[in-house]
Amino acid sequence: MKKILTSTTLLISVLTLFMSCASKDKYVYYQNAEQVLLRDSLDSTKFETKLRPDDLLMIIVSAEDIKAAEPFNLMSTMTTNPDNPAGNRQLQQQLYLIDSNGNIDFPVLGTLKLGGLSKNDAVSMLKNKISAYISNPIINMRIMNFKVTVQGEVNRPGVHSINSERLTLSEALALSGDLTIYGRRSNVLIIREVNGQRIPIRVDMTKADFMTSPYYYLNQNDIVYVEPNKTRVNSSSVGPNISVGLSALSLLVTIIALATK
Repeated sequence: MKKILTSTTLLISVLTLFMSCASKDKYVYYQNAEQVLLRDSLDSTKFETKLRPDDLLMIIVSAEDIKAAEPFNLMSTMTTNPDNPAGNRQLQQQLYLIDSNGNIDFPVLGTLKLGGLSKNDAVSMLKNKISAYISNPIINMRIMNFKVTVQGEVNRPGVHSINSERLTLSEALALSGDLTIYGRRSNVLIIREVNGQRIPIRVDMTKADFMTSPYYYLNQNDIVYVEPNKTRVNSSSVGPNISVGLSALSLLVTIIALATK
């Protein structure tokens, strides 16, 4: 009876060890960070947000002469109390929607093509055009609907809207509570729209090389998908059976132990 008890205990230990074994290299981020970042720091390209169709822009034009700048600002009047149309009213800045052709309709200047430009280039273009009407205009531009979607093996999947226009892949995953233990860190998928086409990109987050690539910073409307690893895939069919088996073996060991007393 003791031999049966010993064999059963050994079998449980082997199964548990087999299930818990995992390579460190599959789970640790940025494993070659020192070599890559020190080597490539001087060659890293500067990140710039590119404007694209469906971006909502807030554009504010200001100048020393406030009255002169007013025609270049889209403003609307709204009541502070919708239930009382005669109540207090205030001005609200309207937003510009970049259409499918990359254009916006701008006061005084008419149709402007901003799609494909970096935000800095768009600001420079507006400043040059408005300078023909007023002296030393100041242009403030902001993307109001910058968001990314994170799905798959993360703790809190969802759509993340951010106030900044500079979001890294690491930050997006952190907003989602990081990857679960079942997420494939070596094969994170980014789906990015480029010139109207959705392009899939694979990123290995266990290596620091991606931190100097064009995919370290996310673009607005990027989709990030974390694939499940083999353990998660196998557990959908095999895992529950193993768990039931281990539970049954544990119960059997307990019964045998009680019976031998």
